[in-house]
Amino acid sequence: MSRVGKVERATSESSVYVEIDLDGTGRVEIGTGVPFYDHMLTAFGVHGSFDLVVRATGDVEIDAHHTVEDVAIVLGQALRDALGDKKGIRRFGDCWIPMDETLAHAAVDVSGRPYCVHTGEPEQFTTFTIGGNYPFVLNRHVFDSLAFHAQIALHVRVEYGRDPHHIAEAQFKAIARALRAAVEPDPRVAGVPSTKGVL
Repeated sequence: MSRVGKVERATSESSVYVEIDLDGTGRVEIGTGVPFYDHMLTAFGVHGSFDLVVRATGDVEIDAHHTVEDVAIVLGQALRDALGDKKGIRRFGDCWIPMDETLAHAAVDVSGRPYCVHTGEPEQFTTFTIGGNYPFVLNRHVFDSLAFHAQIALHVRVEYGRDPHHIAEAQFKAIARALRAAVEPDPRVAGVPSTKGVL
């Protein structure tokens, strides 16, 4: 059974195409016009073992915000599409990622109920721009948008860290690995993993 989601979205601010294969091997083709975001999405695909295509153009000459947000929206929609009826998945997943001095944790419930809790990023980095193109403050916006449009519960926390690059990357990798675990087929589950019979 193919678990591939493909979504295209165009607005006056951006044009985005995302394709995700939940049963891939980590092959990625990423281009958003925001280099650090490309780096994060590459890490997301590789460490989630998702085959991931992201093509986006947007008004990055104004700010990265529109393109980053819109890609997160479409990625969430494609993930939801790829999940289909959610039969036979593990549903829950979590992961700790250490990255040098940083430690981040993500927990996921593919619940059908969108919710995002994001804590622990050091306050001093809220105005920092990584690589001159990715405002650190957008991390929370990405995670909120992903959770809402994928209809998952997503909890992400930074335990500690001092390098904003490492802090962002550890979070993206933790989410990828937690999602990988949550969407994996569970050989012990035939139907939808819910007492309600639906997710």
